[in-house]
Parts: sequence; structure tokens; C-alpha cells
Amino acid sequence: MSQPDGSTVLYEVEDGIATITMNRPQARNALSMALQRDLSAALARADGDEDVRVVILTGAGVAFTAGVDLKEFGQTGGQDDDARADVWEAMDACAKPIIGAVNGPAITGGFEVALACDVLIAGRSARFADTHGRVGVLPGAGLSQRLSRAIGIYRAKYLSLTGNFLDGETAFAWGLVSHIVDDERLLETARAVAKDMLGLQPHMLPALKKVIDDGFALPFGEAMPMESERSRAQIRDADAWRGAGEAFSDVRERGREQNG
Repeated sequence: MSQPDGSTVLYEVEDGIATITMNRPQARNALSMALQRDLSAALARADGDEDVRVVILTGAGVAFTAGVDLKEFGQTGGQDDDARADVWEAMDACAKPIIGAVNGPAITGGFEVALACDVLIAGRSARFADTHGRVGVLPGAGLSQRLSRAIGIYRAKYLSLTGNFLDGETAFAWGLVSHIVDDERLLETARAVAKDMLGLQPHMLPALKKVIDDGFALPFGEAMPMESERSRAQIRDADAWRGAGEAFSDVRERGREQNG
């Protein structure tokens, strides 16, 4: 159920999918310290909820998130109580896949939130921008490292060194987002992708997410033996293979149906 208490984050669970909505539409979901604390708590809640297998993250209103609340940031002088770091730590710590449903702008800190998701789906109003250079603050939540790995170093440098906006269509062409859809179909599409994920064996979603992320952070020569060792460890685990034969038969049958 969603939270009716005026929280800066709404949380709803249905059919194994937790939908987390940043809920400051009047401020374009700017990342106030309160929103960041609530978002960290919602992500931790989803991670610990046995009824949740996939997370969808989106924003209320016309924006995904406009980034750090600069008005609040100016008043505090940037002296935070670690709330900002907690958001990305909570996203990194979440074992469940996080689908970012990007509605409207995802700017600077908001772009960093998007980049910390596992899959991005964009509405046609989606726009991405890194304005760290314009406000005079270096990225601190992964943008300078994640963006180049997602779209290539030259395109990433172009965005960061100009502060220019990237529209959803170009983000799709560059491989940053997996889907570009009409805004009214954004959550519908995100839920369809989440349901596809739910078709996997329950233990495989966190295992696949982790082996991909861990391997991506390693040189190729180290990542390959890491994958091999985890595969062998799983094969030695008899519980991991229970029902595998039946599942394989289901997959094969679905393939036949899709191929006519």
C-alpha cells in the first residue's frame, strides 16, 4: 500500500513489484535531505521485503528528479548528515533489480540516481543533464564513473564538459535507456519489464545482478574466473537446481510459442 502520510516518498507493493515514487512534485522532486532519507529507507525496506523481487523507481509529477535541492544546500553550506551518500549506498546495497522509470528531467544528482538503477526506461519527456560544472561542484555519487561506462568516455565527456541536455530519443540511441515510450505508457512498460524479470527463478535475480555488477568493476581477466567460480559454486549447491528441469521445459515451450 502507498503511504498516505505526506511522506516525500511513496511506497507500494503489488505482485512482487515495489513501486517507489519520489514525491515532491511541487519542487520537481528535488533531493532534499528529507527525501533522501525517505528514499534510502524505502530502498532498504524493499530490499528486506520477502514479497518484493523487483523495484520500480520513478518521480511524481513532471520530473524524475531535478537533483539536489540547491536552496536547502545553500542554507546548510553543504554540511549534510550523510543523507546524500545514503541514497546511493542504499541503491548499491539493494539486491533486487531497480528499474528507473524516468519521467521528465533527471538532472545532476537526479542523473546520478538514474545511473544507479539497473535498467532505465524513459518517457518521451525524459531529459538527462550533468550540470556539476555549471554549479561548481564535482560529482560525488558516481556520475563521472558510471556515465562513461554506460555510453562511452567521449559522449560522457561531451555531456559533462558542456552541461548540455540529452533527450530521451538520443539516450535510447546511445544505449543509456532500454526503452523510449510515450509518457502515458511509462509505468505500464516498466511493470511489463518487471514482470519479465519475475519470470526468472527467484534466486537468480539477485545472483545475476551481483555477478554482472561485480564483474563490470573488474578487469576482464579477473572477471572471467570470478564468474566461473560462482557458476561452479552454484552447481555444487543442490538446492539451486531443484525444479530446474521443469523450468527449462517451460522456457523451451515459451520459445516455441513465440516462434510460432
